[in-house]
Amino acid sequence: MPKRIEHHTKAAEHLEQAAKHHKEAAKHHKDGNHEKAAHHAHIAHGHHLHAIHHHEEATKLHAEQHTGAHAK
Repeated sequence: MPKRIEHHTKAAEHLEQAAKHHKEAAKHHKDGNHEKAAHHAHIAHGHHLHAIHHHEEATKLHAEQHTGAHAK
């Protein structure tokens, strides 16, 4: 699988995981369990950071691929 596709796929997977943890955090906040809510929010943030990393890597590969084409 090309690296660009791999990075986009991993970014999407991390964003899906982040969403799940945000939903879990919301449930815990609703129940008044703020410690568990914070725990899940922190995990969601970690997944978001991983997603950003993969998005950036995909963007770099895209830029490298197209820089030469536009320079001509």
